[in-house]
Amino acid sequence: MRDLDDLFTALARSRFRSRFRLGEREGAYLEKKGLDVILEHAEQFLRQRLGAAHPPNDGRQTPFRGHPVFIAQHATGTCCRKCLAKWHHIPRASALSEPQIEYAVRVIRRWLETAQR
Repeated sequence: MRDLDDLFTALARSRFRSRFRLGEREGAYLEKKGLDVILEHAEQFLRQRLGAAHPPNDGRQTPFRGHPVFIAQHATGTCCRKCLAKWHHIPRASALSEPQIEYAVRVIRRWLETAQR
């Protein structure tokens, strides 16, 4: 897992990662539900879609729109196990631990807080 300041500096240099923005619908949903509820969703999505060592459809399980967390996952490289390994140094071949899930939620939180401004 990486220092968040270093991570966000690296993400800002990625043309692909830095192009993600909340759409009007996702921004309104975030505003309506509030950050705490959205982060509960983030934790659920991480557990259900990425928690296993070899999740089904890895690399294709996170949509590109429809929920603020999905956009944040793509923007932060927390969208699939390959990206978690590349961007966050979280090994692919083992289930996500509690500290790894908490870390990924912190990463998503930071991006969403920035996106709300």
